[in-house]
Amino acid sequence: MAIFHRTTAANEPSISPSPPSSNKSPVYTKDVELSKHSANRHETVNQPPSSRWKLSRTGDGDTAMALFSDPDEVHEAIDPLEEKRVVRKIDFMILPYLAVCYAFFYIDKTTLSYAAIFGIQKDLHLQGTQYSWLSSIFYFGFLAWAFPTNFLMQRLPIGKYLGFNIFLWGFFLMLQATANSFTTLAVLRALSGAAEACSDPSFMLITSMFYTRRQQPLRIGLWYTANGLGIAGGGLLGYGIGHIRGALPSWKYEFLIIGALCCVWGIVMFIMLPDSPVTAPLLSQRERKVAVERLRENQTGVENKHLKGYQVKEAFMDYKLYLFFLLGVVGNVPNGGISNFGTIIIKGFGFSTLVTTLMQVPYGIFICISILTCVFLNDRFVNKRCYFIILFLMPNIAGAFGLRFVPLHQRVGRLICYYLTGPYNAAFVLILSLQTANTAGPLLKFHLLGFLADTAAGHTKKVVTNAVLFLGYCTGNIAGPFFYKTDQSPSYPLGIWSMIVSHLLEVCVILTLRFLLARENKKRDRIQSEKAGGLEGRDLDATAFSDMTDRENLKYTFPHHTRFVDGNADERGCTVSGISTSGSFEKMQ
Repeated sequence: MAIFHRTTAANEPSISPSPPSSNKSPVYTKDVELSKHSANRHETVNQPPSSRWKLSRTGDGDTAMALFSDPDEVHEAIDPLEEKRVVRKIDFMILPYLAVCYAFFYIDKTTLSYAAIFGIQKDLHLQGTQYSWLSSIFYFGFLAWAFPTNFLMQRLPIGKYLGFNIFLWGFFLMLQATANSFTTLAVLRALSGAAEACSDPSFMLITSMFYTRRQQPLRIGLWYTANGLGIAGGGLLGYGIGHIRGALPSWKYEFLIIGALCCVWGIVMFIMLPDSPVTAPLLSQRERKVAVERLRENQTGVENKHLKGYQVKEAFMDYKLYLFFLLGVVGNVPNGGISNFGTIIIKGFGFSTLVTTLMQVPYGIFICISILTCVFLNDRFVNKRCYFIILFLMPNIAGAFGLRFVPLHQRVGRLICYYLTGPYNAAFVLILSLQTANTAGPLLKFHLLGFLADTAAGHTKKVVTNAVLFLGYCTGNIAGPFFYKTDQSPSYPLGIWSMIVSHLLEVCVILTLRFLLARENKKRDRIQSEKAGGLEGRDLDATAFSDMTDRENLKYTFPHHTRFVDGNADERGCTVSGISTSGSFEKMQ
């Protein structure tokens, strides 16, 4: 008898089967064992030999199995209108909270940039590269806490954990108004980075838990659009804060006001954001089943609370993990510079301090339009993500060349070139969605989000992959500001060249990744076609919530093109959340 154990949250349903009768299919009844020494509950599910569930090698499956007693139940017919109602309900439960949070996320990251034009460098007597260090040290905190926070997300209720961290980062931001030296501000910036380390990874995990692979890029794009709204809103806030004539310098009001708003929103997120479709309080039991059944074709499940060592090892043996790390680096070297020196560059065009803050508003709106255009094109033209990533990198490359070579007196032309550096946010989103589907900042960042979402299966493996991608994200953001030399202000030729080279390297990595994913899909198709039933005979129900990695589950395919079965497009091969390791595949026992 196969047995699997998992730890569940206190309000999560648990099941264990009763022995089947001779003339009936197995009947599962609830059997909860409460530990005297733990606040958690442990459930044991004993599977009769006739059970068709296939599990990961550790013998435990996904939390979604608590809703179903047999794979056949996973494939119950669902009224399309009912499914639309459930998806619409999930949209209202998830997207507004993530969008507002992401707007605060970007506003928070640009507070130092606005503080720079409000006089923080003079007040704190910052010399040489100290301002660059303040920009980068935020990501040292992010980097140091990246792995611990990702594993905590797996063990703790993700909605509550995210809300708590948002409150913390607002609290640390408010404390920055008390800084009176470089050292004090540097320590607080590092703590703020650690608090924000869960942001993008948690948003990606939540999106993959509630949405199908086809739906993920659009939803990621919708909440990531708030990045642009954050830039525009940050400009308006900066303009308003610049008019405050109080006892404190303007840069201190910047930290206090935005930090307080973040704290309030963290409390809202803690209370309102659901932790999982399996336990979402605003969904009925029937709606929870519908929400989970939609995810069957993902072959990545919802979540699993156990840290699995073999999945950690498999993730680090996968070459795609290192390609995602490299994408994180080259995709964020430009972001590290622009997000911290953008206002200084604009002010160098000859604008006043307050007008400089307003010039960020059209930049943020342009980013919003770019992201929305990107996600709707991606939804309209299936599995063209790699090409869309490259397409939305082109304006950034053109804008960077313009900033480098357009004469300094051409103020309008240089401002337009600066605005053209915005669409890289969209590209990063698609890359992230590719990872979340291939492992069970800005516009480029949108494409990267989509890419990441689709390239790994197995919950622990997804967590590890997310963490490594954001290690690259931190590395790029740490390095970016140091290309902007104080003695080269305000044109910063070395910083602009760092943008150009990084984007060109990114194009090369994307094309390499597309080639490798296509080759692996061909291997999987060949192996699957040799099995009984062929490609069209795959039993997706038995492995839908098995918490198996992409290496264990050959029914999982990588998203870069549409597979055809009997002349018809097979959407199951469009996007995936798993990363394959070593390129070799074993037959499932």
